Amino acid sequence: MSAFAVEIADGIADVRLLGPGGDADRSNTMGTAFWDELPQVFAAIDADAGVKAVVLTGSGPNFSLGLDLREMLPRWAGVLDAGAQARPRTEFLTEIRRLQQAVSSVARCRVPVIAAVSGWCVGGGVDLIAAADIRLASADAKFSVREVKLAIVADLGSLHRLAGIIGEGHLRELALTGTDIGADRAERIGLLNHVYADAAATIEAARALAAEIVANPPLAVEGTKQMLNAEREHRVAQGLREVASWNAAFLPSEDLSEAIAAFGERRPARFTGR
Repeated sequence: MSAFAVEIADGIADVRLLGPGGDADRSNTMGTAFWDELPQVFAAIDADAGVKAVVLTGSGPNFSLGLDLREMLPRWAGVLDAGAQARPRTEFLTEIRRLQQAVSSVARCRVPVIAAVSGWCVGGGVDLIAAADIRLASADAKFSVREVKLAIVADLGSLHRLAGIIGEGHLRELALTGTDIGADRAERIGLLNHVYADAAATIEAARALAAEIVANPPLAVEGTKQMLNAEREHRVAQGLREVASWNAAFLPSEDLSEAIAAFGERRPARFTGR
């Protein structure tokens, strides 16, 4: 079953995350199907001249709880061993770049992408909305750049795209603490353009904004997005290369093993810096 539902009407593509196996009860975590399908979904949108804007939403109570660790970690078992040699690390570098390109397909989309967020938006979810052009949310939305708590350097774009959205100070605080913030603060620091009462009002506002974009000359809209992307995505690409190399080289650690164990055992992690 697909990890996305896509509906196109009146020039607007509604792209909805469905979670692993289409199961919204798993809070739209990002597993194998998500990473395979995300670039395919946006390639199809790019190829459809009838699409003039995209509304990107979750399903169920949350936008996304981020990476599906239970599904993805076994794929990376070879590199998670602190004694991993060059081959598994090289393969892991290729894997990181593949996931980065999936998220970047959203940023590179020729038409504007509006993210409509409700509930939790964590880790990879923040990477995803950072690649969107405009972000709206309901009052119950919560955000977290949480990778540091898992002994991971966030490597899918949030460290590089959020700097231009919320500024260095706020980004460093969120990324270095892994703290959670609500919609009110997210709007205050510029992560969100607007906040609405509930999920229905947020999606309605996102579609109204998309319709306003669709009413403009399409080539001018596409050109405007390309110009806005030009400097940012060049800088982001360099940062993505560097963080992919860092994680391929340094991700395996005793702290990472402890973070994984603590996650599975539902207990606080005890980090030692090794």
